[in-house]
Parts: sequence; structure tokens; C-alpha cells
Amino acid sequence: MKTIDELLAEGVGGKRVFVRADLNVPLDGTTITDDGRIRAVLPTVKALAEAGARVIVASHLGRPKGAPDPAFSLAPAAARLGELLGGEVAFATDTVGASAESTVAGLADGQVAVIENLRFNAGETAKDDAERGAFADQLAALADLYVSDGFGAVHRKHASVFDLPARLPHAAGYLIAAEVAVLKKLTEDVKRPYVVALGGSKVSDKLAVIDQLLGKADRLLIGGGMVFTFLKAKGYEVGTSLLQEDQIPVVQEYIERAEKNGVELVLPVDVVTSTEFPDLKTKAPGNPSTVAADAIPADQLGLDIGPETRKLYASKLADAATVFWNGPMGVFEHPDYAEGTKAVAQALLDSPGFTVVGGGDSAAAVRILGFDENAFGHISTGGGASLEYLEGKTLPGLAALED
Repeated sequence: MKTIDELLAEGVGGKRVFVRADLNVPLDGTTITDDGRIRAVLPTVKALAEAGARVIVASHLGRPKGAPDPAFSLAPAAARLGELLGGEVAFATDTVGASAESTVAGLADGQVAVIENLRFNAGETAKDDAERGAFADQLAALADLYVSDGFGAVHRKHASVFDLPARLPHAAGYLIAAEVAVLKKLTEDVKRPYVVALGGSKVSDKLAVIDQLLGKADRLLIGGGMVFTFLKAKGYEVGTSLLQEDQIPVVQEYIERAEKNGVELVLPVDVVTSTEFPDLKTKAPGNPSTVAADAIPADQLGLDIGPETRKLYASKLADAATVFWNGPMGVFEHPDYAEGTKAVAQALLDSPGFTVVGGGDSAAAVRILGFDENAFGHISTGGGASLEYLEGKTLPGLAALED
């Protein structure tokens, strides 16, 4: 896999460089609520621009239906990128049409442009190879070189991620290189004890990675909405908590396999519950109560791990040499149910080991809850991509960079 440093050494001055970034930032209307993914691509964009390249930044945002949708415009991300770069960033109002062509043609050496949301074109996500390839051909006509730096999308077989690198000389950007180096630390010659904390809403999203980790991790700490399927699998009452009943047999098998393999599978001993899901918009006070994990009332739903579990999980992370955390421990967006996620984040900061926050909601939680992200070993920009890498899957966007 060629690196961006090799590409820069060959010379990029005056060349049009297509940078596939991940600017898929959360928006409140047109206001960006977390710009972490934009800041993550800055080193690559800056290096190319300072070397005299004409930089074309492209990304998806959200899930538009293959056609323009103002709610998913990249215009706010383009404006924020310009602010962070300290200069004007041109914005094309389409992907491969007249605006994109004229915007790219108008770039001078060292200038940067962003083209509109790639998913406004159905060819970006098409299952049909020919349709996807046709869109990749149009994108390739805009550029001379390709740099992949959108780690959050490398597990997708999309035109700009998988097909476009085959059409242009290509290299991995700084973010991709950093993410892969970190994931190798989690899969090759891992320093032990290796502790993994998994949260998030659905256990089905994590089954494949749990399957892999039962042969690799020393401890698994489970939280978030997914934990209630584990508690139910142990025969506990979970009230009206989030539950995937169809996954109970698989979870029971995992609990048995963990014991057989000597993997410590740690579940909550207490839970913060409520009679209703909190209002995340107004942050109105809820009606939280703390109950034992094996005694959740029938009319209550679990929304966070409890205070005793926070202490337990912190103790299980204290001696870790390697930590991977993916998924919040509760509904961290509401202050009444954020303490579990805060406790795990703080435990990672206190850990003497190498700590990795695995993207998605976990990365957002770190920033939203006021932690210094630079204090962690690494914060990934791609939760789904990280998990699939740990599952042992081939990621299309990484495979496409191999020569």
C-alpha cells in the first residue's frame, strides 16, 4: 500500500488529487455538532495543498436515496473545512456535473474544493458493478491522483471507495495509515491483559466481533442497550428494556464459550432505569432509579450501567495493557444516563495501557462529555470499519489500495 509520503515525494504540484474523506458529521439543521471527522482529514489535505496539489475533497453524508437532498448537503462541512484550514474552500453543488467540472477547473495550485455529497448519485452505492463503475469513471475524469483518507467508509464497496482507486494512481492518506497501524496493534502481537468494552444499542451489531474476541481478548465488558439480551440470556427479568429475543440463543452460546475459553465476560451488577425513554431534545429531567441487574422491574427500562458497575468496570480496566472500547454504556446524550459512559471513558484515561476508542457514538461521547481526546491512545473515525477489521473481514477500501 503506497503512502501519501511516497506520493508527495514523487511530486503532486499542479496535479488534481481526489481525496476520499469521511465528512459524515452529525448535523442539527445546518449546524455541525461534532467536527471530529473533518479535523481528522486535515493533515492529509494540508500536506497536499502545501505541496501545490489541486485538492478535491469528496465524501458522503447520511443516507440520501441516490438523489440530491438539501438535508444532506456537504455545504456546512465544506465551510467548516475552510475555517480549519484558514482559507477559502470552493464548493461544487453537484458531484460530477457542470458545477464540479467548473469548480475543479478553477482551482489553482494549493487550493482546495469540496464536491457535493457522493450519495446524491445512485452510482456511488449501486450493487451493480457496471453502474458503480460508470460513476467511478466520471469521478476519475476530475482528477489525476487518488488518496483514500475516509476510514469510516473503507468497509463499503462503493464507487469512490473501491472502484475509483483502480482508475487512478493511488495512495493511503495519513488517517488511513494511522487507523490501520492501530488496528494491527489490536490484532497482531497484542499486549496483555487485553480488555474490550462493548456497548451500543443492538447486540446483533456486535455478534461477529464478539465471536472473534472470545478467542483473543482476556476480558469483555458489556454495556449499553445490547446488555439486556445478555441479562435475559442468563434468565433475568429486563422489564421493557431494549431486547433482541432472537439473539438469545447465540448470546447463551457465547456466555458458555467465554467460560470455556477462560475469557472473563463481565456484565452489570446494577442498572439505572426509568419508566420511560428520556427526552433527548429538551434534556428534561427523567425519573432515574438504580436497581440490581437481576431485579429490573417489569415496567422499567434500563438506560445506563449503575454506580457499582461503574466501579467494577473501572477495576477491570485498571491493569489493562491494551483496551478497545466501542459503544456507549448508556443513553449518554441525556445527563441522567451519561455516568456509565463517563466512567468508562475516565477509566481509559486512567489506564496505563494503550487505549483505543472505536469510533461512532463512542468517539462522539468522548467529545460531547468534555474529555480531552488527545489523552486517549487513539480515537477511531470509523466504528463499523474498526469492528469489521477486528472481525477479520477484508475491507474493500483497503483492498483497493493494495498494488
